[in-house]
Amino acid sequence: MSGVGSIDKALRVAPPDRLVETLDAYLSATHGAKNSTVWLADYRSTTLSPAGADAPEAVGDQLGPATRAFASQTPVLEAREGQAFARLHLPVTAWGERVGVLSVGLDAARLPSERPRLEELAESFAVALAAAYRRTDRYHMDRRRTGRLTMAAEMQWDLLPARGYDQPGVKFAGQLEPAYAVCGDHFDWSVNGDWLTVTALNGMGTGLDAALLSTLAVNAMRNARRSIPAGQSSPGDLADQAVLAADAIFSQYGGARHVATLLLSLHTGTGELRMIDAGSPRMLLVRGGQVRDVDLDPQLPLGMFGDTRYVEERMQLEPGDRLFVVSDGVHGAVRQNEPTFGERELSRAIRSTRLQPPAEAISSVMRSLRDYHAGAELADDALIICLDWSPRADP
Repeated sequence: MSGVGSIDKALRVAPPDRLVETLDAYLSATHGAKNSTVWLADYRSTTLSPAGADAPEAVGDQLGPATRAFASQTPVLEAREGQAFARLHLPVTAWGERVGVLSVGLDAARLPSERPRLEELAESFAVALAAAYRRTDRYHMDRRRTGRLTMAAEMQWDLLPARGYDQPGVKFAGQLEPAYAVCGDHFDWSVNGDWLTVTALNGMGTGLDAALLSTLAVNAMRNARRSIPAGQSSPGDLADQAVLAADAIFSQYGGARHVATLLLSLHTGTGELRMIDAGSPRMLLVRGGQVRDVDLDPQLPLGMFGDTRYVEERMQLEPGDRLFVVSDGVHGAVRQNEPTFGERELSRAIRSTRLQPPAEAISSVMRSLRDYHAGAELADDALIICLDWSPRADP
């Protein structure tokens, strides 16, 4: 028996910490693979590490091609004319979230017939692996070979739903830095029907206290989204969600602590964008190659006062529009005796990403931010979100 259906079943019945071994055995038995390696992306999405017992040096010759496959999100083939062996590197991506890369070595003669099935298999494995992250520590440990997370960062990363989303008409990605010591910055998103809801948060304070505050804020927003009765409002309505979340934070801290938040809700079919600016995250619109700030009416951060009411603003996106959301750790980053990053470099960095997909675009802007700091550790948390919208093609 062969095909994607059988690998789906094999992965479904395998223990969550044995998916890599299950996949390797299936590839050998069904596709004639000589060997396989699963590469996992680190928290910065800049470095790949092999999952399992393989030492990095044992598969070092695969790292370059695997990295190209991860960055380009397209298969990379290693095959030389006249050689009997080939290796195919396939992106492992679930609904737009880049999880890693699958590298498969096999006889070159089998490649034309096996390649389409291997590409489908990598997609199935991505979904299974994304689900397994919630059920075992193994893959978290494998991806941390480049560093150890602080307790605050652990809380923030575990709270994230996913770092990317890619469906017809909309592409989305987000990144936190410093990835291994992030404190209060956070983002959350959810798809409900035609609405994509995105929140960018900057928890007051530093360290574990900021992480705890952001955790409360994110869960309050989720509870608010899920508590509004069906038919009372659409998933795109933000005002009630903001009020419920603000009340939850105020009831816990009594106004002593609050969360700067930008709330967005995009109708993925029409491009209608609803917004509430309740704090410091800043939004920029890229349209026709030009970058401009989206000026919103500032409202109170969530939880600053009790019984706060919020008002939505709306705008219409145009086909091909791109939105960037950045926290104050990005637009307000400063070096001694120099203009802020937002004044000097941010628009230039964003313009340079016009041909890149969102995940690569935020990586490029983060590199520009690190270059601005001249290699020094970031002085504040940094959050970048990138969202592309175009009308869905008619079915």
